[in-house]
Amino acid sequence: MKNAVSPSNDEIKAAMLKYDFALQILETQLKILIKEYETKYQYHPVEHIKSRIKTIDSAIAKLQKKGYEVNLYNLEHHVHDIIGIRIVCSFLSDTYKIVEMLENSSFIKIIEKKDYISHPKPSGYTSYHLIVKIPVCLVSGIEEVEAEIQIRTIAMDFWASLDHKIQYKFSNDIPTEIKKELYNCAVDIKKLDQKMLILNDIVNRYYK
Repeated sequence: MKNAVSPSNDEIKAAMLKYDFALQILETQLKILIKEYETKYQYHPVEHIKSRIKTIDSAIAKLQKKGYEVNLYNLEHHVHDIIGIRIVCSFLSDTYKIVEMLENSSFIKIIEKKDYISHPKPSGYTSYHLIVKIPVCLVSGIEEVEAEIQIRTIAMDFWASLDHKIQYKFSNDIPTEIKKELYNCAVDIKKLDQKMLILNDIVNRYYK
């Protein structure tokens, strides 16, 4: 196994620097793509963007939860969401516009796609997940750094936020009654997204 000796905090902090750089680059690239799309189509598909970098403790905890030894190699190869970006859109159709935009980018390399919008998780969770790689120019050369991008509607984001808060309150499994109600809410939110999409289409017909 590589890096059998556990790294010091200073070594981990130094290794995490590239994730700071990659996040800055990715945020800039997203702004460019979205601005270009807005100019070309006279339409802004994004409500807001949130970003974060996992803390060292959080990254290590995820690695340990997966059953891997704590070392730099495993952090880099088995924790794919040290960088997290969430793109929140108004309408369901916008989520796929963003996915297509990223797929057409020659700068952002997509290495994994998970469409939880078409295929929700058993809990009812819906979102579109992409694992991507971003080139970062370091003194030692160009290095590709992974990031996770989540794309969802405002309604999906509302549900996911509440789900996260509820899960945080329970150290063990969430009671069945609460799981059922959360799932029912997810179904209602999916219907709401569909209704808002239809309403947007009607508005666009009048606008045209």
